[in-house]
Amino acid sequence: MNIPNLLTLLRVALIPIFILLFYLPFGWSYLAASFVFLIAALTDWLDGYLARRLQQSTPFGAFLDPVADKLMVAVALVLLVEEHANLWLSLPATIIIGREIVVSALREWMAELGARAQVAVSNLGKWKTAAQMTALVILLGNPPTMSAWVWLGYALLVVAAALTLWSMVAYLMAAWPHLTTERHS
Repeated sequence: MNIPNLLTLLRVALIPIFILLFYLPFGWSYLAASFVFLIAALTDWLDGYLARRLQQSTPFGAFLDPVADKLMVAVALVLLVEEHANLWLSLPATIIIGREIVVSALREWMAELGARAQVAVSNLGKWKTAAQMTALVILLGNPPTMSAWVWLGYALLVVAAALTLWSMVAYLMAAWPHLTTERHS
């Protein structure tokens, strides 16, 4: 167990705290939930940085880090879809969660073929993550009223969804030769 792995485990442990804060019946609960989500997002960056900098990458960390990220984002999106209950949030949330399922399955399948590197994370994914995390911090920190902050959060979430689709298409195009090759058993 090393510091990057502990930070990843912390991110998973923050999920129930984040959910509890989101549902508390107090005026400050949105900001508190948003702050916990922000801490989790920062640990995502920090654990990757430390793993590379301290050369502490492990198989456990390589497995758990993307799982922790996807869990935090999916939980945040589900909570927000329930709270906002509108197309501006539901459609991008569906695209983002759906893409994660498709790309995770694609990566697993490509790994079985020994071609996982062809669907590795790209710089486009980093931009998508930045837009997505910023949108989620903004949306979690504000009640579902049509304020300028909420509209900014929606706009960033739409940008994240568009980048999500773009990156999914890029992954599928990279995998296409493997998807269309006939295999004989």
